[in-house]
Amino acid sequence: MYYTIGEISKMLDIPASTLRYYDKEGLFPFVERSSGGIRMFKNEDFEWLYIIECLKKTGMPIKDIKTYIELAAAGDGTINERHKLFCERRETVKKQIDQLNATLELLDYKCWFYEQASAAGSTEAPRTMAIEEIPAAFRPVKERLSATHRPAE
Repeated sequence: MYYTIGEISKMLDIPASTLRYYDKEGLFPFVERSSGGIRMFKNEDFEWLYIIECLKKTGMPIKDIKTYIELAAAGDGTINERHKLFCERRETVKKQIDQLNATLELLDYKCWFYEQASAAGSTEAPRTMAIEEIPAAFRPVKERLSATHRPAE
């Protein structure tokens, strides 16, 4: 079965303009075209589309995604290069996750902080709490924030 770019766009929730851009950048060498030049995606193309979108979501530049596609098209002689590419990307994503988790911890702390401030009617109440009064989950964040306000010794 064949699918048009509009159908693929709806199925994968990717704007058709993005798919056209990917095609223009050479990311779809596997996609056939009709005699009228319309892109005709097959069921087998879905794996490629998912991989491309996954790599894009990791922040991988289009040129690097294109390199991966070229390596894959070159065959089994590039298995080690492709493996290395995915391992490196995985490490990048793990670092991003760590950064996002630290951001989430700070946001959670600030939500708690303002809940306490709202209940007390002042931001001084949570700001002046002893570290032991702060929930254990928020203490590391409070300590990091406090450390950034200490004068250098």
